Amino acid sequence: MSQATPSTPGFTRSAYKTLGLAALGGALEIYDFIIFVFFALTLSELFFPPEMPEWLRLLQSFGIFVTGYLARPLGGILLAHFADRLGRKRVFSLSILLMAGPCLVIGLMPTYAQIGYWAPLLLLLLRVLQGAAVGGEVPSAWVFVAEHAPKGHRGYALGMLQAGLTFGYLLGAITATLLTRIYSQAEILDFAWRIPFILGGVFGLVGVWLRRWLQETPVFLALQEQRQEAGPLPLAQVWREHRRSIVPALLLTCLLTSAVVMLVVVTPTLMQRHFAIAASHAFALSSLGIMCLNIGCVLAGRLADRIGAWRAVLLYSLLLPLGAGALYASLILDQSWLALGYAVAGLACGVVGAVPSLMVGLFPAAVRVSGISVTYNLAYALWASITPLLLLALTPWSPWLIVGFCAVMGAVGVLTVLGFAVSRAASDSAGQWAQC
Repeated sequence: MSQATPSTPGFTRSAYKTLGLAALGGALEIYDFIIFVFFALTLSELFFPPEMPEWLRLLQSFGIFVTGYLARPLGGILLAHFADRLGRKRVFSLSILLMAGPCLVIGLMPTYAQIGYWAPLLLLLLRVLQGAAVGGEVPSAWVFVAEHAPKGHRGYALGMLQAGLTFGYLLGAITATLLTRIYSQAEILDFAWRIPFILGGVFGLVGVWLRRWLQETPVFLALQEQRQEAGPLPLAQVWREHRRSIVPALLLTCLLTSAVVMLVVVTPTLMQRHFAIAASHAFALSSLGIMCLNIGCVLAGRLADRIGAWRAVLLYSLLLPLGAGALYASLILDQSWLALGYAVAGLACGVVGAVPSLMVGLFPAAVRVSGISVTYNLAYALWASITPLLLLALTPWSPWLIVGFCAVMGAVGVLTVLGFAVSRAASDSAGQWAQC
């Protein structure tokens, strides 16, 4: 099992500036992508025929939401190719532009009552574009920050980045909470639903401007100097030379995705639909849980620097089902403890902040973005598109199924660590990272 790198000084003002700009831009982009889920119920009423059964409208609305996940691999692979060939910074800035434009259009577009079935079709197209954009954002952000981070502080830097990215979820939850408190449901259906999407488009354009100030990573600049001519395609090189890293990367992504799906996507909707909790209260609780997730990501990153990333992921794989159990026990048995349960679940989902430290070490610098992007986006696309729909369909039978799901995924995390941390693939990858 890999050992922690001794902590060394060197997190300079410039490094904090780079990390801050990367995290802020990522938060704005994730907000643009996730705000859809907080208004899934509202959008299901606005973009589908009123005579359609309510459960079917909601299911189709979530179907359009998860289509964004299905589009991630294509956008991620294309953007990753250019990131490995042309530079991390260029793609890092392009991805947020591709996200902000569709978000703004969603806020301005007509609904089903105005243009009929063209409304859900246009909404579907815009979600595909957003999915392609976020598919390039996350892998590029991980690599960009990891390659800028001082030695011995990569876990902390990536944990802070993940806290920034998940802060986008918090922005979405806070926005939804404020709107449901300020406006009535009739006003939200009439016009107020547009506000978060228009704001998201504007925020995204601000993020594009902020990323002008970022510098290319020193690792890529060194590779550029060494590179004499164009070599094989990065994706082909990943498959040919680093195939052993693909399986752990896929499993780790499923683990990370499961924590996000449980805490951010499924639970807020279940609280409203299954437990009749008011939308404003559900969003407020979700905001608390995401805030604790932000903290959990930073703590997990710190822990990865101290005890090693594999050990940190092992620990948080065990904590994930315990956090889910605390949340759903309070939700089902005694809702007076619900805020505390949500906070505990958010902290236990710190695996979201630990996994990136492993992912950046699984592939060498020359193909790092492509390696992460293809595995992360394929796993995320399939897992995040299937599991929310499946869990929402099954939980009316028993909400405890969510806890069982997290227990299974925690076991997947443990088995991944035990199976690969001591294997030759893990040691080879660690050696490749040390040489970069």
